[in-house]
Amino acid sequence: MDVARAAQALAPHVAPPFLKWQEFLKYSIFNRKYTIVIKEHIMARSNAHPKHQFQKWQVWPGSFENPPLDGNFPAPEEGRFSISQSTPIASMGSCFAREIKRRLIQHDYNYITEETYHPASLHASAAWERVYSTHCMRQIFEYTFESWKPDLRWWTAPQSNKVQDPYRRVILYDNLKEAEADFAQHRRHSRSALQKAAVLILTLGLTEIWQDTSDGSVISLPAGPYVNEGGDMSRYRFRVSRYEENLKNLERIYEIMAAYNPDCNILITVSPVNLWATFRRDIDVISASCNSKATLRAVADEFTVRHENVYYFPAFEMATIYQPLSGLTYFSEGRENFHVNKPTVKFIMQHFFKYYASRESSAKS
Repeated sequence: MDVARAAQALAPHVAPPFLKWQEFLKYSIFNRKYTIVIKEHIMARSNAHPKHQFQKWQVWPGSFENPPLDGNFPAPEEGRFSISQSTPIASMGSCFAREIKRRLIQHDYNYITEETYHPASLHASAAWERVYSTHCMRQIFEYTFESWKPDLRWWTAPQSNKVQDPYRRVILYDNLKEAEADFAQHRRHSRSALQKAAVLILTLGLTEIWQDTSDGSVISLPAGPYVNEGGDMSRYRFRVSRYEENLKNLERIYEIMAAYNPDCNILITVSPVNLWATFRRDIDVISASCNSKATLRAVADEFTVRHENVYYFPAFEMATIYQPLSGLTYFSEGRENFHVNKPTVKFIMQHFFKYYASRESSAKS
């Protein structure tokens, strides 16, 4: 209904008796009372913001009457579990997993460390190295507890003859015998770490994968001497993994853990570290990074609500939303500006201890 028709319909009911509807229309322009009446007649009444009893953490911080940001990430207290300094904790995942490990050890928590002699154990509880995709993560659980055997197990660099593990990030050996002996030992350590854990922290990184077209196995990344020296990569196909398969990978991990360590609590995080580069040719690296994180965040949410002993810790949101909302950057400076800076890591881990640390552990920390 247009303004003229609204004025014509309303004039007999709300206009002064001496005004015809045409005059009422003109008069309403100078009289706010009648302008409002006409507008309300044209537009349907809206209750877009009805009154609800929201908790502070349910409303965007600082909006309307909600309290402003105060350095405490708003989150519900329900759905948490307690970690003492004697609780065995294991972790694996992408670059941010290393930061979690470092802070837990600094605060004297019972962080599980297997294969401490191995450089690939720097980032996690065993020599898993950095694990970027849920596909590689699933393969770790399968080779640890089952008989996962890809068609092509080892790479041999064409020039240096270095033997390389394609499924863990750039782990090198002088010969095949050494590689197989070390991997057999690694499997034992991996099993020990995952079975001892009362809490397992999994940090999800990205969705870009390189997959073997013959058996579907996924390599860590195309890097190292085999690739640099011109090794044959024709059997591998790059693609972007999607929601369903990433969720399926986590469900497979859950199935294995339920069989071998059913009492373990699983804590899921999404790494706030952005992609340094993308192999995609259709979009830019910033968009590719956003796609990876959005996909994995949705996967983490679904995975969490499906299982009582799976929890989500919002490290990603603390870095990428809360820090900028507070007027702070979460990016590191210099060449590695896609990483998270130290103040943001500190902020995240302070909240980790606040959420999960037992009273006894909080007092000691």
